[in-house]
Amino acid sequence: MSFADLGLSDDLLRAVTDAGYTDPTPIQKQAIPSVLMGKDLIGIAQTGTGKTAAFVLPMIDILGEGRTRALMPRSLILEPTRELAAQVAENFEKYGTNHKLSMALLIGGVQMGDQVKALEKGVDVLIATPGRLMDLFGRGKILLTGCNLLVIDEADRMLDMGFIPDIEEICTKLPKNRQTLLFSATMPPVIKKLADKFLTDPKRVEVARPATANVNIKQWVVPVAAADKRSTLRELLRAEDVNTAIIFCNRKTTVRELNKSLQKSGFRSSEIHGDMEQSQRIAELERFKKGDVNILVASDVAARGLDIKGVSHVYNFDAPWHPDDYVHRIGRTGRAGATGTAYTLVTPEDAENIAEIEKLTGMKIERLKPASGEAVREDAEPREAAPRRRGGRKAEAEPRRKAEPAAEAAPEARPAREAEPRERDATPRRERGGRGRSREERPRDEPRRQAQSAQDGPDDGWNGPVPDFLKYTLGA
Repeated sequence: MSFADLGLSDDLLRAVTDAGYTDPTPIQKQAIPSVLMGKDLIGIAQTGTGKTAAFVLPMIDILGEGRTRALMPRSLILEPTRELAAQVAENFEKYGTNHKLSMALLIGGVQMGDQVKALEKGVDVLIATPGRLMDLFGRGKILLTGCNLLVIDEADRMLDMGFIPDIEEICTKLPKNRQTLLFSATMPPVIKKLADKFLTDPKRVEVARPATANVNIKQWVVPVAAADKRSTLRELLRAEDVNTAIIFCNRKTTVRELNKSLQKSGFRSSEIHGDMEQSQRIAELERFKKGDVNILVASDVAARGLDIKGVSHVYNFDAPWHPDDYVHRIGRTGRAGATGTAYTLVTPEDAENIAEIEKLTGMKIERLKPASGEAVREDAEPREAAPRRRGGRKAEAEPRRKAEPAAEAAPEARPAREAEPRERDATPRRERGGRGRSREERPRDEPRRQAQSAQDGPDDGWNGPVPDFLKYTLGA
């Protein structure tokens, strides 16, 4: 089957051919005819199989008829992150080159001025993140009563990660007789129940079992001690023929620290996470796409839907907390029929997370031992040379007394570190800034730093921790 068999217009077929595509993917074969017929749809397919084109292509033909009205977009696409929204906008520009369709991109992190001007002229398609859309709606800058087509992309994340109240409110402002499309790589039963509220007699299109990983991706689990993760990662990066790689971390602070560590070790790396300004995030992604850097250290803000060609490897520096995120992370490689490799560094504390991932994907991931068999911390001596104290000074006193006679009989057998006593700082502990400082002597911002550290959780695209009032509202 070719794209011509799906019922697309000649102008659209020319644009698809010019973009270098000839054969539709399975999700496109099943979804496009249903969308053109005006049916509601739930599309489930593993990441990297062409879900974006499955709704962008028929939307272009549907919107090819009719005209725009000021402040009243004709269609709406909701995306969980700014990067995904920008990527969908690029797809509309690429495939809609032979159509005179207007588009507006509403995302946070940038000024509203240009976005408001675009809305005032009228747009055919509105691509937005929920936060910025609700903000403009609250300011009276947009009306949704003329929007007859709604697309919720990455539906499981949109519904499961805190956007439920916004989506429900947005849907109340849309016409009841609208067409609604949901596309996602995973669809847990509880999320499907929520999704059914927004659809009328939907057709379910499923080209792969939910939460299955791409068969073109070779997956490995690398058991490692927590202290050896950085050295093991460097070993893997040097051992593999890495073209371009994305390294995922669970926390934003880990992203920053790991990127600095890799740069010091001579790797061409960069970083992206939710605390960065939108302009910075776009700039770093462009550097990665152009090849100025070939390693991108990222939080889960980059795990969903980003289509970057040529990513040969994905490394999970931290095993993801949620098994669904594993599928999305490794899906950044092995896209469009290419092959890829994914490594996940696993500490003993991650055993439960890996078990949940294997349960979700229905497969046992192969274990891999690093080639050296032993990793060494980059900022400290091997742990055998400095064993961790257990039981305090009292527990060490008895072994020391027993060892003294042997040391006197053969002083040359003493370890070198005992022969040269360690120099101690004679400065009082209080003046050195240690734990002996009084509350008045501590820096003013120390409580604030402690609070920030405590709130540094998963990066879901927020520019900082989720406020407490939102947690209460969302039932967290």
